[in-house]
Amino acid sequence: MKPTNYHLFDFLDFDIDLKRDESLWKACSPTAVECVDGDIHITVPFQKQMLANDMAADESAPRENHTLILRQYGPKITRIFMGFGELSMTDESEMLMLSDRVGKMPLKAEFADGEWIISTEADGVRRAVINLREPLLDRWSDLLPDPQETLDLRLFPDGKREIRLAAYDHFSPPRYDALPVAYCKLDGEKERATLSFECKPDECFGGTGERFAKMDLSGRTFFLKNQDGQGVNNCRTYKNIPFYVSSRMYGTFYHTTSHCKLSLAGHSTRSVQFMSDQALVDAFVIGGDTVEEIIRGYRDLTGYPTMPPLWSFGVWMSRMTYFSADEVNGICDRLRDEHYPCDVIHLDTGWFRTDWLCEWKFNPERFPDPEGFIRGLKDKGFRVSLWQLPYVAKDAEQIDEARENEYIAPLTKEQASEGSNFSALDYAGTIDFTYPAATEWYKGLLKDLLDMGVVCIKTDFGENIHMDALYKGMKPELLNNLYALLYQKAAYEITKDVTGDGIVWARAAWAGCQRYPLHWGGDSCSSWDGMAGSLKGGLHFGLSGFAFWSHDVPGFHTLPNFMNSVVRDDVYVRWTQFGVFSSHIRYHGTGKREPWHYPAIATIVKKWWKLRYALIPYIYAESERATVSGSTLVQAMVFQNPADKTVLHIDDQYYFGENFLVCPVMNSENRRDIYLPEGKWVNFFTGEVLDGARWLKDVEVPLEDMPVYVKYGAQIPFYPEAVDCTDQMDLSKTVTITVDDDFKGIWNEKLFND
Repeated sequence: MKPTNYHLFDFLDFDIDLKRDESLWKACSPTAVECVDGDIHITVPFQKQMLANDMAADESAPRENHTLILRQYGPKITRIFMGFGELSMTDESEMLMLSDRVGKMPLKAEFADGEWIISTEADGVRRAVINLREPLLDRWSDLLPDPQETLDLRLFPDGKREIRLAAYDHFSPPRYDALPVAYCKLDGEKERATLSFECKPDECFGGTGERFAKMDLSGRTFFLKNQDGQGVNNCRTYKNIPFYVSSRMYGTFYHTTSHCKLSLAGHSTRSVQFMSDQALVDAFVIGGDTVEEIIRGYRDLTGYPTMPPLWSFGVWMSRMTYFSADEVNGICDRLRDEHYPCDVIHLDTGWFRTDWLCEWKFNPERFPDPEGFIRGLKDKGFRVSLWQLPYVAKDAEQIDEARENEYIAPLTKEQASEGSNFSALDYAGTIDFTYPAATEWYKGLLKDLLDMGVVCIKTDFGENIHMDALYKGMKPELLNNLYALLYQKAAYEITKDVTGDGIVWARAAWAGCQRYPLHWGGDSCSSWDGMAGSLKGGLHFGLSGFAFWSHDVPGFHTLPNFMNSVVRDDVYVRWTQFGVFSSHIRYHGTGKREPWHYPAIATIVKKWWKLRYALIPYIYAESERATVSGSTLVQAMVFQNPADKTVLHIDDQYYFGENFLVCPVMNSENRRDIYLPEGKWVNFFTGEVLDGARWLKDVEVPLEDMPVYVKYGAQIPFYPEAVDCTDQMDLSKTVTITVDDDFKGIWNEKLFND
């Protein structure tokens, strides 16, 4: 293994032993500032550096000038852009969907006392300051390069909070740990860029996607490259989002699709460092007084979640997999006969001619009348969801058509002759969603199913694409992360066109995917660590702009045997409780998931399902609020308690909407510590009133219960009648429960005692 010294060029992925010409170019002090059409254009010279621990300037190389652009979007978002002469700033992007709240605000620049002051013309609010240190002002023509020379730029996106580029993160010049802006060349071509912000010693971070990590991400460095996570307890993830939120009440969205590296006080504790595999710096810095306000700013840039249909908030039943219409009908009939409320039956990999061979057609022997099958289920109150993926197998019925029309991206000649090494699934090609004809072809495959009465497509996979293929719209290195957005957008649009309901059930994600709900957490293990990892992922996902998120109850696979190890009863119950207090609840996994297969706990499970349906009016109202704000259903506690430093490190409890504090039990000892934030709290199940700002230590929690608290005085919309599905709900019958001293606990409601 090659040793590393953990210097800056390690973060920037330099290999100093390469025989090729690789170089680093560091930003120097600006030489000109001007206003162009309401933007500020800053001329920044870049100096080539020696590739050594002491990165002294390479004086034999002339400086290269590039333009840094500042633009203000509304009163709280500042954009910093640098395309290095090759890329132009644009608001047209698959990731961007600007709201009316973030119109461009023209900027002006004034020079005084060695500083350029950038402010908005309309209100005179300071948005940026460029510091030109006095010793450097007149040195351009007759002085040698100064190793301390740097781009000293401070941003004030909301006019209050200072977000400074990491201009002075070094031991002594030129021993740098971070550079404010820099780019790298390989064989004379610009190929990577870095942007760094200063951070504080006690600063905490969250977001960056569905991160299976502790609540505070400081000290961590992440590779933002979508891939099959294969679980929820590792550093891989299906959903990378180039956006983080800081405890200093600002967030940064990096507008790129390239593979990236993001170090949150990891490579250097003084800096947040971002490195893109594309020579581009394009960051939106968002200020706000609350986390919700910051996330709303992010949604103002990339789009708001749309509202899922009412039926989607009911229980989804699935396993991997059901193989016939008779099997499905038998399960659905038993759900109804035994009054387990349920709205969706999901068919996973087994509805095709051959298991896993995705051809977008029902097996004619095992599903001889798919339209009648789906219609019969709908008459019983069940909707049908179907699994598929965005690849075409070499044995699929559509393979010749897909190849001849290049609906799947063709492999390069070299790879076609050598064979593709895509995955163990051995799919022949990736549908090319950069090609409009391929997108329409794919939509047509789904339309045939939706016309039959299917209501939702599970847009599984999409984290990886064939990297050795030729896509019509962009290089695979830029498409891999964006692919999830293009894929889910296509499925969402055709589903909404045919059914009227905009919904998918998606696993991968990138910036902008929140517009196309909903997403689930991937292939978790049916274990306590799988449950804990799932919740961590959901909390960070909610800090990444997503409102709707679910997970497989009670975990997807088992250990030690992937398919056949038994799921423990207590894991099933505890994960059910967690699912009830999630935006959506779906049972799925490699083995049987129907509750009657767990007879010792089936009665407990049914009671919690009834509670889920009783809470649908509350869940629906909170969901509507989330689609027009920065809120989310599963909220990290920092959403509502940003000034409480304790909550910055809590990742095993959360807010569910505005009023519930949920504390899942994730162990077989039936005990846990509970943190009650400041305020007055009421136990949702007993009615006990408690004061907050304290820990409840080693609380015993019987299996049939879970610690759930409600803000004192909250009014909770509640459905008071038992139903078998949402079709039976008349929301005008919703009642409001006031949670105060007179509240005796939800289990005392008549609904649970009939």
